[in-house]
Amino acid sequence: MLFNSLHFIFFFPVVVLLYFSIPQRWRWVLLLLASYYFYTRWKVNYAILLVTSTIVDYTAGMLMVRFPKKGIGRKCLLTSSLVANLGMLFTFKYYNFVSANLQELCDRFDTIYHVPQLDILLPLGISFYTFQTINYTIDVYRGHIEPEKHLGRFAVYVAFFPQLVAGPIERASHLIPQFLQDHRFNYQRLVDGFRIMLWGFFLKVVVADRLAVYVDNVYSAPHQYHGAPLLLATYFFAFQIYADFAGYSAIAIGSAKIMGFDLMENFRYPYLAASVSEFWKRWHISLSTWFRDYVYIPMGGNRVSKSRWIYNIMVLFLISGVWHGANWTFLVWGAIHGVYLITYLRTKRLQVKILRIIGIENKPRFKKNSCCISYLPPCTCSMDFFQSQFY
Repeated sequence: MLFNSLHFIFFFPVVVLLYFSIPQRWRWVLLLLASYYFYTRWKVNYAILLVTSTIVDYTAGMLMVRFPKKGIGRKCLLTSSLVANLGMLFTFKYYNFVSANLQELCDRFDTIYHVPQLDILLPLGISFYTFQTINYTIDVYRGHIEPEKHLGRFAVYVAFFPQLVAGPIERASHLIPQFLQDHRFNYQRLVDGFRIMLWGFFLKVVVADRLAVYVDNVYSAPHQYHGAPLLLATYFFAFQIYADFAGYSAIAIGSAKIMGFDLMENFRYPYLAASVSEFWKRWHISLSTWFRDYVYIPMGGNRVSKSRWIYNIMVLFLISGVWHGANWTFLVWGAIHGVYLITYLRTKRLQVKILRIIGIENKPRFKKNSCCISYLPPCTCSMDFFQSQFY
């Protein structure tokens, strides 16, 4: 089921009415049933992946407390969880991409070998709920949170329908405790949540879907266009992607708020950022902070040598690119943004000196328009690679 479907328009009010009509102790049952119904409206068979991920990480969390911190037992359980979750993600999202490239490599060397392809679809939301379950298990392993003993509430955490298919990627320490709260109907929350949902629908239906018409026409036959139309399509696609992602996030945040849940902010007007660094603090915040906490910092973060720091940044952005899609264009997109960020951070002091010399460092007009300067190169270059995946 998609947010911008007629089915959701009828589904959501029914869930809200039932949610506030039943006792608090049974609400997790309603949310679990609603979440699985929401997901299986797309494809029933793939719900088994949700169940598998839930059971694997619930079991790993419960067993970890029996072993000493950083002991071999906890490490084995963490490894098992990572292998199971990332194995499912690789199989359904990346296997065919890897096998197709291996087949091409074999053909180039005239090797008579057929690399098998899998006849499968990409499960809806698998990249989101996989990361959400992984951060739970890692936090339990690190001792940051206690394992959730109630299997039902943990299952709701994994499958919570407002943010199941498009985020935000929530942390267990933030979301699971909210399932224990006795949410009462609050008119102001209803108004605030509905307003956020309307904004999300506006971004998705009015902005993203309308821009997509022009973008699709241009990029479906780019050889027929030159100059301004191609540049305009590139900019339009940048705003289409933002409106699409931010729209879905806003609908998720608003619908959860109506029921009493607070989800984390996911987009904070990223195209108004004054630098590339600030852009990544505003764009897909739940994903960016996930990579920071579970990939970048464990690799050493910025507390390493210069060469190692550059390596960490590039690995981080390459993984981020692949997370968005299984295609070389996404890898290039990630690499470009990695180079942008490294270049900006390494030349930051020089930039400040130059701005101070020419006397515009503290000019209000410069600060107001610096977002255009910082956004122009990423828009015109990197989005071409991101967008080219779809055609």
